[in-house]
Amino acid sequence: MEKQRKPLSTKKPPVPSKDYKVIEDWMANRIMPGIKPMIKKIDSLLHDSIPNLNYAIKWGNAYYGTDELGWLIEIAAYDVSANIVFLNGAAFDPQPPLGTGEETRYFKLRELEEIEEKNIVNFLKLAGQRSGWK
Repeated sequence: MEKQRKPLSTKKPPVPSKDYKVIEDWMANRIMPGIKPMIKKIDSLLHDSIPNLNYAIKWGNAYYGTDELGWLIEIAAYDVSANIVFLNGAAFDPQPPLGTGEETRYFKLRELEEIEEKNIVNFLKLAGQRSGWK
């Protein structure tokens, strides 16, 4: 039996929604034009890798998860880069390269080509197989 995870912090998790419009609005209004293609590609890969997604925007970032597993991935979009934060990434083997602590690990991406180079889709599929932040 899987051990119950501690919360990531004292912060409350986002409220889940099945309405993808929250993500569309975030991409349309909060993302710098130069990084939009990368964010759209990550979003598309998420949909291909993890079924029955929930969505939320909190603290200016996009969250993806499922009813069963909780929040799995946070996407933080900056002016010239994006972080894909795996909220259960410390349980991966291998782990994403950045981050410390008991739970999260992440990738910082600056170019669209890095998505393939770093096999991001494999990490997305791993995220969909482990409990996340509830």
